Amino acid sequence: MSPDRALLYFGTVVHRRLAPVRHGFRYGVFYLRLRVDQMQRRWPRLISHNGWNLFSFHDADHGPRDGSALLPWIRNLLTQHGLACADGAIWLQAFPRVLGYVFNPVSFWLCHDRAGALRAVVAEVRNTFGECHNYLVAHPDGRAIMPGDWLTARKVFHVSPFFPVSGHYRFRFIDTGAHCNFRIDYTAADGAQLLTAVSGTAQTLRSPALALAFL
Repeated sequence: MSPDRALLYFGTVVHRRLAPVRHGFRYGVFYLRLRVDQMQRRWPRLISHNGWNLFSFHDADHGPRDGSALLPWIRNLLTQHGLACADGAIWLQAFPRVLGYVFNPVSFWLCHDRAGALRAVVAEVRNTFGECHNYLVAHPDGRAIMPGDWLTARKVFHVSPFFPVSGHYRFRFIDTGAHCNFRIDYTAADGAQLLTAVSGTAQTLRSPALALAFL
């Protein structure tokens, strides 16, 4: 796979709620990973950019959510948070629309420096009311995010009826390009409450893989 080609991941989402009542489930998913700073001009036949198709990716679903260009928005966000060091490739990992419909509980903006090191991640979190909040996580000193590093953000956005808007999220990103495993754990004053993982294996974004995803 070319390091600059759009990817389609087949994977799994795992939820483990530890309180107030233990509950867990897992389900299969597929999702896109697109290079925002070099958005491709030609797309496979079964997917469109900002147009209707079996699958589609719409700029209006992300970032400023007004249909404007995504790259200036994410670059400005990074600069506002003192992360101009993330001046390289930016990948957006998200679910595509299917027959015009999509719900992205969380999308990930993976922000690298020019040497290819991961410097920051924006977790774009949505709830079922259509509201959205961006959690930007990075090391305080701006150093590269390594596999196994844990990063923390204070919870400020209502997502689940089971949990209040308090506590912290802990993020971990393990990503080789071909495979990924992202963790988001929710922790409150009395300990871990919810463990979530998104994992997947990549294929180059092509129509045969999209057809398989639709079945």
